[in-house]
Amino acid sequence: MEFRPLRVRDIRWEAEGVLSIGLTDPAGRELPPWSAGAHVDVRLSAAIERQFSLCSDPADRRTWRIAVLREEVSRGGSRYVHEALRPGDLLDVRSPVNNFGLRPAPRYVFVAGGIGITPILPMIRSVRDLGLPWRLAYLGRRAAGMAFATDPLLDSPGAQLFAADRGERIDLAGWIGVPGDGTAVYCCGPRRLLDAAEGLAACWAPGTLRTERFQPVPQPADQCDGSFTVDCARSGCSVAVGPGRSILSCLEAAGLDVPSSCREGVCGTCETRLLEGIPEHRDSILAPDERAAGDVMMICVSRARTPALVLDI
Repeated sequence: MEFRPLRVRDIRWEAEGVLSIGLTDPAGRELPPWSAGAHVDVRLSAAIERQFSLCSDPADRRTWRIAVLREEVSRGGSRYVHEALRPGDLLDVRSPVNNFGLRPAPRYVFVAGGIGITPILPMIRSVRDLGLPWRLAYLGRRAAGMAFATDPLLDSPGAQLFAADRGERIDLAGWIGVPGDGTAVYCCGPRRLLDAAEGLAACWAPGTLRTERFQPVPQPADQCDGSFTVDCARSGCSVAVGPGRSILSCLEAAGLDVPSSCREGVCGTCETRLLEGIPEHRDSILAPDERAAGDVMMICVSRARTPALVLDI
C-alpha cells in the first residue's frame, strides 16, 4: 500500500478540541473505495505517521474526512494538525484499511466514547441505508467536546448521548442488556470503556462484540520472549528473531520491504498471512475467533509459540 498525495480541501471545527479534515485528490480523480469502519495512515511529516478513522460517507468518492482530537499529551501528531496544518496543504495518505468492518447482522448496537464516534458514524449510515434497526450510546466527558453531536444521523430515537459534565451517566450493562441472537455490538473509544465492554461480552455469544482500540492492550509481564525462526515462503529466506526483537524489525534488517505503520499492533498495516506454525498474538485488533483461526498475525508485535513460523512474505 503506497502513499498518495492528497490535498487538504477544508478544516472544520467539530467540537472543542476536535477538527475534521477533508482530503481530496489534487487532480480531482476519484478516491479508492472504502467501507464503514476503515482507517487511513497519514504521514504528517517525515517523522510523524498516524492512523485516523474515516468518518465521512463511503459513497462519496471525491472526499475522505478524518477527525483529529487535540491530545493533552501529544506525541506531535495532533499538535501539528491543530497548529500547523492548513487548507491547500498536501498530505501523504495510504489507501483505507478496515479491521473494524461491519459484519452482516439483523440488528446493531453501537457504543462510542469520545473521538471513538468517528468510525461509528459511517457504520450508522450504512445500517440505516440497509433499513436495519440500530441503537447508539455516545459517551463524552464534556458535551462541548463531543464531535458530530449535532449530525443529522444522531438526531434519531435510536441515538442517546451521555455527557458526564451534565450529570449523564450510563449503566453500560443495563443499556446494552443481553444482546439477542445475531445482534452485533460495536464499541470504540478509550481503554476503560473497551475493557468494560469486553468484560460484559464474556457472557455473550462468541463474536457478538467487535472493538477498535486507539492504544495497545497492555501485555502480561511474564510472556515468553524466546528466539525463533521466520521462514519467508515467497522470498525464500529465513530470518532469526531474537529476544526483544520484533518479526517486523528483523525482516527489515534482512532487507525485506514489509508494509507497516503503528508498530504497536493497533493499525493492521502489517497483517501477514501465516502458513505454518503457531503464533502468540499480542495485537489489539484480532477478535478471539480470528486469533483461533491462526491464519494471520500482526508481525510488529506478535511472536511465535513454535520454534519456527512460515509467513507469506
